[in-house]
Amino acid sequence: MNIDLSGKRALVTASTGGIGYSIAKGLAQAGATLVLNGRGNKSVSEAVTRLQAEVPGASVSGVAADLSNAQGADALVSAAGMVDVLVNNAGIYGMQDFFETGDDVWDQYWATNVMSGVRLSRALLPAMVEKGWGRVVFISSESGLNIPVDMIHYGLSKTAQLALSRGLAKRVAGSGVTVNSVLPGPTLSDGVAGMLQAEVECTGKPVEEVAADFVKEHRPTSIIQRVATTEEVANMVVYVCSPQASATTGAALRVDGGVVDDIV
Repeated sequence: MNIDLSGKRALVTASTGGIGYSIAKGLAQAGATLVLNGRGNKSVSEAVTRLQAEVPGASVSGVAADLSNAQGADALVSAAGMVDVLVNNAGIYGMQDFFETGDDVWDQYWATNVMSGVRLSRALLPAMVEKGWGRVVFISSESGLNIPVDMIHYGLSKTAQLALSRGLAKRVAGSGVTVNSVLPGPTLSDGVAGMLQAEVECTGKPVEEVAADFVKEHRPTSIIQRVATTEEVANMVVYVCSPQASATTGAALRVDGGVVDDIV
């Protein structure tokens, strides 16, 4: 399958590293013009330079904006301009017991994980509809279906993304614009690697092996019995953003290694 996104302009939020960067790289390799985003000027500038080096000839720009508030979302929309592809990847996560999670944490997760996508979609979708073509993707999580007991606040925000994605798909029905969610499972992102670093240093095992042990202990329903790579998640996203995926909309597409024990 030859995915060609030449002439398409794509915005990927939180794309200076991890899954977001791999998505941006995959879209650039398919020919799209990329707008990267992160919270700091330094990380954004470094990501732009890295992507241009890894995908020679790619057209890449970057915008530093904190999407946990309306001002940051407005600044990103203003700087990015009209786009054909929007990947809502911005999000935060962390373990915390429900009874110790205060309103401030709930507000923070809702603002970052949910409202960032609400604001950007509200601003950028109408032009896609008018043009008759567009792709919006929310990077949710298997935690949106399989709510983790130690991250209920996170799981709820990821479930909300699924509802938002499905609702928007129905809202723009028949327009030529598709809206989908992609649900990664345990993935060896920069954040996960950092979380496992102490165990890597203690055991001397490679991070991939430590990560596989983590999956077997904490996500025993995993069928692949390992973490996914960020590239494996990006492959699904790039496909969903392609012209070939024109009949896929309103879907929750899992790249979870089979963690969610469901045949539907």
